[in-house]
Amino acid sequence: MNGKGQSEQKSIKILGISGSLRAQSANSRILSALQHLLPPHVEYETYSKLSDLPHFNPDLDDSGLPVHGEVGQWRAHLAWANAIVICTPEYARGVPGSLKNALDWVVSSGEFVGKPTAAIGASPHPQGGSAALDSLVGTLGMMSAVIPEGAGLCIPFITKKFAADGTLNDAETEDTLRKLAAVLVETAG
Repeated sequence: MNGKGQSEQKSIKILGISGSLRAQSANSRILSALQHLLPPHVEYETYSKLSDLPHFNPDLDDSGLPVHGEVGQWRAHLAWANAIVICTPEYARGVPGSLKNALDWVVSSGEFVGKPTAAIGASPHPQGGSAALDSLVGTLGMMSAVIPEGAGLCIPFITKKFAADGTLNDAETEDTLRKLAAVLVETAG
């Protein structure tokens, strides 16, 4: 917009977190598709180092010593963002251990407090990762994250939603992601 009485849109920073460590993860592909649906004034970054975080140990966090380098970087990424979007697979009816471990590292440091957060469960099963999504929403609620209405989503049959090249080719899923992105941006703005 120009400077003739029109205000510029606030720059919004969104951090995407895939709960899967797989190189060709459908969850990471969903986040990539979501990134392309965001308006131009949104800066998007993906955190991809869940596997580098040490096992959570409250003694390390409460010792008064500086936290492990990757934990500090994890917390800095979260603090940078105005909003968060997490897309998780479902393992044994819950979130993967690596994602839960990452969230455990920030329970007491407060990076999610009051922060708009979208939660997506994606699974090849008909329930679309609903148990993992419920678990994730429960954890985020305990951490005082704000999950706006319309920012929670289950995606069933996730492996059927992509073309051979890995791009999202399901119009209904794309439309739902577009709506989720709009809710998250509006809440963060």
